[in-house]
Amino acid sequence: MQFTAPLKSNSKKIMLLGSGELGKEVVIEAQRLGLEVIAVDRYENAPAHHVAHRSYVVNMQDKDALLEIIAREKPDYILPEIEAISIDALFIAEDRGYNVIPNANAVSKTMNRKNIRTFAAEVLGLKTGPYEFVKTLDELKDAAGRMGFPCVIKPVMSSSGHGQSVAKSAEDIPASWEMAKEARGDASELIVEAFVDFDYEITLLTARNGKETVFCEPIGHEQRDGDYVFSWQPMQMSETAKKRAQLMAKAITDGLGGQGLFGVELFIKGDEVYFSEVSPRPHDTGMVTLITQSQSEFALHLRAVLGLPLGFTFYGPGASAAFKSEVHNYAPVINVDDSLFSDNSYVRIFSKPETHKGRRLAVSLVYDEVDSALKQARELIKKIKDY
Repeated sequence: MQFTAPLKSNSKKIMLLGSGELGKEVVIEAQRLGLEVIAVDRYENAPAHHVAHRSYVVNMQDKDALLEIIAREKPDYILPEIEAISIDALFIAEDRGYNVIPNANAVSKTMNRKNIRTFAAEVLGLKTGPYEFVKTLDELKDAAGRMGFPCVIKPVMSSSGHGQSVAKSAEDIPASWEMAKEARGDASELIVEAFVDFDYEITLLTARNGKETVFCEPIGHEQRDGDYVFSWQPMQMSETAKKRAQLMAKAITDGLGGQGLFGVELFIKGDEVYFSEVSPRPHDTGMVTLITQSQSEFALHLRAVLGLPLGFTFYGPGASAAFKSEVHNYAPVINVDDSLFSDNSYVRIFSKPETHKGRRLAVSLVYDEVDSALKQARELIKKIKDY
């Protein structure tokens, strides 16, 4: 375990469990509200470590190590920002009187696809596509046959789309099985989903502060291998579909309870809405709010946690595009030159200490009508080089 020197403070204290690029923005917003922030992650010099008051490096799945840090720091709020952490530590911390955001049970449900899908579909009665859970290759083959092709195969626990694949035929099943088993997380069980014939998918950012629930404009997004590549806001949809999406988002977040911001992922077919997943924290597709709203998803998350008013202004449409590395390197260098600047756009580099192929290192953000913004965002990331 490694940590920096303590800082004495009388302000409220937040502990961030997970210190990537999203966590970095949470830290910045927390400090703007006068909060003291401790950032924890599994590797040194994680993005949020650069801006937090103090940082720790620890195995995030080591229950005792996390509880030791919590006991040392005594935070007012514990904000889990990644899935790959010890859920037992969160339940124990909550039992000891610490405020886990939104609550340990919600984190437990949402970090496991089996738990959240059965909760949404079988407890809350939300509309979802057909699904089954399997533990063996033979069970996977049988379930895929019943779901039909194409079908989506995911580990019950993973992050950033790791291990997720689409099987287009029975011949793809062995490869999907191997991909899921190699994922970071828990692949002891897989979820097999019938492919929902949707028109598009959205992220509906939903914030709860204990007094009210507010929704951001729906965010459209494109994923590759289960991971975000492009997002834009607003996603054009009918008023009927938008209202149904908000009702579904409120139902799932009310069911989970607690305070904070949730990223609710939904499939839309015409005016019909299907539940997909939910994250009890800022969402990667929501980085577009850094340029489209007066209060980004990160600012809303902190306001909701603290029970502060959630009002904000939607400035107008925009888009984001993720830059992913093509190389493996330590202490990478990313070029910043005149081509990355314009009147209505900018690039934010995350300053990760190591790169590997496919790792997200930066995001381009453009304020413009959606089609134009997406085009510009795509062009901007083409100009970024890492080496």
